[in-house]
Amino acid sequence: MPKRIIPLTDLKVQKVKPQSKSITLFDGGGLYLLVTPAGGKLWRFKYRFDGKQKLLALGSYPDVSLREARQRHEDARKLLANNINPSVARKIQKQANIAIAESFEAIAREWFDKYRNTWKESHSSRVIRRLENEVFPFIGQTPISQIKAPELLSVLRRIENRGVIETAHRVKHICGQVFRYAVATGRAERDPSGDLKGAIPPAQQKHMAAITDPTELGELLRAIDGYQGGIVVQCALKLAPIFFVRPGELRQAEWSEIDLENAQWNIPAKKMKMKEPHIVPLSAQALKILEELKPLTGNGQYLFPSGRSFARPMSNNAILAALRRMGYDKNTITGHGFRATARTLLDEVLQFRFDLIEQQLAHTVRDPLGRAYNRTQHLEERRKMMQTWADYLDGLKQGAKVLSFKNM
Repeated sequence: MPKRIIPLTDLKVQKVKPQSKSITLFDGGGLYLLVTPAGGKLWRFKYRFDGKQKLLALGSYPDVSLREARQRHEDARKLLANNINPSVARKIQKQANIAIAESFEAIAREWFDKYRNTWKESHSSRVIRRLENEVFPFIGQTPISQIKAPELLSVLRRIENRGVIETAHRVKHICGQVFRYAVATGRAERDPSGDLKGAIPPAQQKHMAAITDPTELGELLRAIDGYQGGIVVQCALKLAPIFFVRPGELRQAEWSEIDLENAQWNIPAKKMKMKEPHIVPLSAQALKILEELKPLTGNGQYLFPSGRSFARPMSNNAILAALRRMGYDKNTITGHGFRATARTLLDEVLQFRFDLIEQQLAHTVRDPLGRAYNRTQHLEERRKMMQTWADYLDGLKQGAKVLSFKNM
């Protein structure tokens, strides 16, 4: 007559002490607790399959309680009842879990979570939206190491066939970043996006509309001086060509960032596209405009608050709408176009050094040793450049004939 097994209790499992040799405490049906001399308490299931003795590990106590061990034991017995080896089933499940963990979607989301805080919210939203809409439905569940150039090309072809070639190129760039991250972290051998060079037709190049003819620029500056809208928007219009920062950086400027005593605007890293702090030297003309603006908005947070609430900056379209009311269409000038205007004329007319211009545009510029310039390098030279630029704009506005000259 087989020996009757008394089921284990939580208290017994908890209180059992290790001995000089491993001991086993049976719970019934092949389930037992193995207590090692080192103090480990390991759940095991002993069973037979195809006439051979097998052993299945079910976890360790206390991570796996008695109740959970019994549930895992019951699940394994159900597999046996259906002539399925629980050990083989576990290996298959483990492989499936690994495949899921190393799928393109899993690694892409890991990459996205790692870098999203270094991007602007608008950019991170576009990146994850493109992945979720254009990529994950087609190759998201495929192990990233198994994705070759043809599979990626089929994803891009779907986008190309909708006529949005520029989006196809942007998605290719995003996927390339994900693949390179996978290579760096040991989940893929190479980046297949590099094999697709020339596979997608080039996107039609789009440039921000800008005025680079000095005479036409002078006309625009005079139109701004005659603007009939609100004074706050007019001040923003006047400062846009002087500062030539990105439109979002201008409209979100805060008084706490303006250092009138040292004549500079200190833009924090969180507001910059490249997530690096930036300094805009204030010319005499910029200081004068700010002094006119301060009595109007200086008691609030923003230089250019919304017309509806001082707690919010002016809208994205405020400057654009003002330019349209002045008769300038989207093919002539945009808020972003002032950057191209400054870059062209500072280089071709005023002949300032390229690295000074790029640094003031808040682009990444590197020294001869390959190190990125920090925000204070060449600051005095940039001050002189910004004052020369403001003087040049004044000359254009007054209709003077401004000749090209080499900066000394």
